[in-house]
Amino acid sequence: MDRAAIVHENFLRRVAARDFPVGNPPGGPLTPVQAVAIYRAGCLSRALDRQSRAMQKAGQGFYTIGSSGHEGMAAVAAALRPTDMAFLHYRDAAFQIARADQVPGQSIAWDMLLSFAASSEDPISGGRHKVLGSRALNIPPQTSTIASHLPKAVGAAYAIGAAKRRPPEHKQLPDDAIVMCSFGDASANHSTAQGAFNTAGWTAYQSIPLPLLFVCEDNGIGISTKTPKGWIEAGFSARPGLQYFACDGLDIFETYRVAQAAAQFTRQRRKPAFLHIRTIRLYGHAGADVPTTYLSREEVEAEEANDPLLHAVRLLDQAGALTPAEALAIYTETNDRVARIAAEAVTRPRLKTAADVMASLIPPKRPCKPTNGPTPAAREAAFGGDLRQIDEPQPMSRILNWALTDLMLAHPEIVMMGEDVGRKGGVYGVTQKLQARFGAERMIDTLLDEQSILGLAIGMAQNGFIPMPEIQFLAYLHNAEDQIRGEAATLPFFSNGQYSNPMVLRIAGLGYQKGFGGHFHNDNSVAVLRDIPGLILAIPSNGADAAMMLRTCVRLAREEQRLVVFLEPIALYPMRDLHADKDGGWMRRYPAPDRSIPLGEVGVTGDGADLAIVSFANGHYLSQQALPRLEAKGVKTRLIDLRWISPLPEASLLQAVQGCQNILIVDETRRSGGVAEALMAVLAERTDTNTARLTAEDSFIATGPAYAATMPSADSIYAAALQLLGVRP
Repeated sequence: MDRAAIVHENFLRRVAARDFPVGNPPGGPLTPVQAVAIYRAGCLSRALDRQSRAMQKAGQGFYTIGSSGHEGMAAVAAALRPTDMAFLHYRDAAFQIARADQVPGQSIAWDMLLSFAASSEDPISGGRHKVLGSRALNIPPQTSTIASHLPKAVGAAYAIGAAKRRPPEHKQLPDDAIVMCSFGDASANHSTAQGAFNTAGWTAYQSIPLPLLFVCEDNGIGISTKTPKGWIEAGFSARPGLQYFACDGLDIFETYRVAQAAAQFTRQRRKPAFLHIRTIRLYGHAGADVPTTYLSREEVEAEEANDPLLHAVRLLDQAGALTPAEALAIYTETNDRVARIAAEAVTRPRLKTAADVMASLIPPKRPCKPTNGPTPAAREAAFGGDLRQIDEPQPMSRILNWALTDLMLAHPEIVMMGEDVGRKGGVYGVTQKLQARFGAERMIDTLLDEQSILGLAIGMAQNGFIPMPEIQFLAYLHNAEDQIRGEAATLPFFSNGQYSNPMVLRIAGLGYQKGFGGHFHNDNSVAVLRDIPGLILAIPSNGADAAMMLRTCVRLAREEQRLVVFLEPIALYPMRDLHADKDGGWMRRYPAPDRSIPLGEVGVTGDGADLAIVSFANGHYLSQQALPRLEAKGVKTRLIDLRWISPLPEASLLQAVQGCQNILIVDETRRSGGVAEALMAVLAERTDTNTARLTAEDSFIATGPAYAATMPSADSIYAAALQLLGVRP
């Protein structure tokens, strides 16, 4: 017999014999009716775990990580309100079941079994994963999260106070709500979790409202690696900014009492708390895991003897709420009912095609109030003396600053956050004066932690804001890329479009900075962004385009709930000249606030048919520098600025190169994994045109005089173009 069957038989035998584990008597505010409801939730959670294993053996289910041993989380749900957003640990089926009991009209067993069966009728993921979550229950879906949901929980909690002070149009959470976030003891050691704990404490230390309840479910082991005894208490009982609470999750009366106290503290004080719950883990880590391969049989059997459902039956009997015979009848009836429901759930339809699976990659559009842009009076008040210069040619950094000003005037729900974005105005001055114009609540200077910056943005998007986080340099994104890949981008996919993370992530990046920082501040790799499904990547090459593209990015986030990355070429921030000193050839006039560049529209300079140079950002600037020399050679050239890197603007690009005899791709990203690889594939598949590419080398970038040695230059573009055309230099 497997361990699940052993635990089941032990329960039946021991309840019938009134053979219960020893524990404290029931005490606290939990009423008999509430206690029975919590027990029923635990029985259903246990029955679903057993049924998922049976379904997997029959080829009718596909994922069996369970919640057995963590049934006490039902008492935590009972201590909270259904309006409290909950980011759940994957062992929290009992929490979701108990919360469903608080919301009318739920069919929780049916819903969860549809998820186990990967049915397209599964109400949370549409058959894409066995995942906890429910829009009706205010539980955004989480898959096998290892702490990656903690940073956004911090952001969501922060957003409650921010929305109270400045309500966004699509506000989701009431002012008195709290956010609950649960995880295991092993996950608490993850750097992502530690960053979230630190950010929560750092925020609370400054008396900034943060109604967040961390719940650590401590079963003492992470797959096969044990947590040292006392480790969680030692690490969190005296942590600055976190109020510590502890309880025995095997005792539903104690768990309810302590969880209620922790929730009350968080709700009334608007400060974060840490609830440490003792649990056990039954059946091993997941369906394929056999705990006796790394634990002694005595250890496994000792845990099984402490079954929380046995403790619950003892406590209910002592409280006079339920006799053991009645408790056993509920347990048996629940198992039978789940088996009957499962027999129908496994017959329901499943996803079949790629289109079915991908239907929720892009979230649905949402209705938004019309906006006519900022009024002249509001602009005059915000811009001040800058208005006198607004019609004069300016470098990209200043035009971006003005574009951000107009956007923040037009959309009060825009909030920017990042290291140094506020008081300093950004490392390169792009956000100068914005904190003075809009206040510290909309220009948030964060602590130095990219995971926390993105978590704040993701969480604020959950409560109706349009976040515009800033990552100071592209190379720094790699510290936190899973917040984009594993959290923000997957949320609409795993929620069937019911949840989304609209935002515009601004990143300063790419190369060509003279003598500054090496690869830490010059990073020419965008591969990590290009392969994230549903993400839009925009890269402008000049100030006017940057302003108009940024407006489109904000519209996409606000109205279409899209996840957008706006990558700003650092070397082009201050660029003024194109061909000669003080020629001002790369400065642009600020485009009127109502002008924008649509998603997928490329830029075209010239109409020559001999050669099309396809590039973006610094590559487009360098191609413009090479253009006069090519024309002097008699090469009739057109330059195409991609602007939109992901998804590639294929239709617009193909139209732009139509009629050209040769195409040269100039790509400042690396030869391997760079943008040119995709462009070459598109052009090879869709055209018969003679095509070549000039890329950066597969190298990091050096500091000092060799800062641009590994990347395209105006000279190398000129030489590559002549070689493609067969023209002698």
